[in-house]
Amino acid sequence: MSTKKIPQRQCIGCGEMKNKKEMIRILKTPEGDFTLDATGRKNGRGAYLCLSMECLKKAIKGKGLDRSFKMAVPKAVYEALEKEMESLG
Repeated sequence: MSTKKIPQRQCIGCGEMKNKKEMIRILKTPEGDFTLDATGRKNGRGAYLCLSMECLKKAIKGKGLDRSFKMAVPKAVYEALEKEMESLG
């Protein structure tokens, strides 16, 4: 019997590798919109964050989203993510 492989992803805030299900995916759609993808299955480029405000703050300070998406992410996107994370937490 082989054990099932659990997908791991790296947090763009703290840099830790964690199970994909323990994290939230930030998605950039082909149209250029940014959203939180709770299912982890929507089409588009994704970056992963731990479910903590601390990691989000680190990602903002270290420009983790800018690096992941290879573009400057507008400030409004960060503000929207903060609001959505507060509602989840």
